[in-house]
Amino acid sequence: MKRYTAAVVGVGRIGWTLGFDKKREQPASHVMALKGNRRVKLIAGVDNDKKALALFKRKNPLVRAYSSVEELFQNCAPDIVVVAVNESSHLNVALDVLSRSPKLVILEKPVALNLKEAGKIKSAAKKYGVPILVNHERRFAFDYKAASEYIAKIGALQMISAKLFSGMKLYDPEAEESGAYSLLHDGTHLVDIVLFLLESLGGGEKARSRSLLKNPVLTGICLDGKNRKIIRELCAHYSCKQCPEVSLFMSGRSRFFGFEIDVLGTEGRVCIGNGYAKFYRRFESSLYTGFYSLSRDKSVVIPKKTGYFSNMVQNAVDFLDGRRPLKSTLQTGINALAVLEEIKAALVK
Repeated sequence: MKRYTAAVVGVGRIGWTLGFDKKREQPASHVMALKGNRRVKLIAGVDNDKKALALFKRKNPLVRAYSSVEELFQNCAPDIVVVAVNESSHLNVALDVLSRSPKLVILEKPVALNLKEAGKIKSAAKKYGVPILVNHERRFAFDYKAASEYIAKIGALQMISAKLFSGMKLYDPEAEESGAYSLLHDGTHLVDIVLFLLESLGGGEKARSRSLLKNPVLTGICLDGKNRKIIRELCAHYSCKQCPEVSLFMSGRSRFFGFEIDVLGTEGRVCIGNGYAKFYRRFESSLYTGFYSLSRDKSVVIPKKTGYFSNMVQNAVDFLDGRRPLKSTLQTGINALAVLEEIKAALVK
C-alpha cells in the first residue's frame, strides 16, 4: 500500500488545535485528519510561533517540527503540504511552498486576501505544476453532497436564500491587510457552498471555471453604530441562469453564530445548515382537499458524521492515486473570492 507523506504549515486552530474541541465533529483539523488516514504519514509540522511549535512537538513526538518552510524542505520533501496560516500570510507562504514543487498543496480558505494575490498563487501553481486543493470543507460533507443531489428532484429552482450570522464585523476597510472581517473569513464558505449547489445543476467543469454569481444588488446595509466605515449587515441579490433569485444575507451584529441555506424549487425544498439537513417533496396535502403540500422526505438518510475533514483528505489521496478529480480547486476558491470582491466594490461606490 503506497503512503503519501504530509506536512502542515501552521499548527494553530485549523491546522491542529481544533482537533481537541470536544463539541466539534472530529477530525476538525488538518493534523488530525491527516493522521486519521491510513494512506497518509504526517512527517512534519511548521510554525514560526515558538510556543505553538513547542506544544505541537511535545504532543507529537514522532513528527518533526520546523520553524520555517525553508527548514522543512532542507530536511524532507513531503508529498502533501498544507498551508494553514492566517489569511494575511497565505500569499507568501503559498508561493514559498509552491516553489518547492510538492505533489499537492492543500490551501486553507479563503484562497487569499484578494483576487490580485490569488492570481499570483494561480500563476505560481501553473509555473511549478503543482495542483491545489482548497479546504472549502462543505464540498466534502455528506450532508451537502446529499443536498446537491436532491436539488435535481425539486423541480425548477425559484429561490436560494443563504444566511450567515455572527458577531464579527462584516467588513472593515482598515482590516484589508489582515483579513479579520467576516465577509472574507466566513462569507467565503457561504458563497462557495451556494456556487457548489448551483454547479450541481449541470454545466460540468465549465460551471466551475468561473463565478456563476455576478453584478450584485445590495440592500439592507447596516453600519456600525460607532464607526460608520464598518459594515455590520447586508444582503446581496443575484439572478442567474440556474436560479432567478439568489440572496446572500450576512450579519455581523448577531449574538450567535449561524449558517443556513434554503433552496426552494417548484416541487420541493432543501433546508441545510450547521447541524441539520431537511429535505421536502410535493405530496398530496393532508390539510386541504385538491391541494398539494411540501412534506418531509424521510427516505433521505444522512450519516451522523458529515465526514467534512476526513473526506477532504481522502479526496487528496484519491487525486494523487489518479482515481478522482479534486472536489474543491484553486479556481472554485477564486470564484468565491470574486463574488466577495464584487460585494466590497459595490459597498464603496
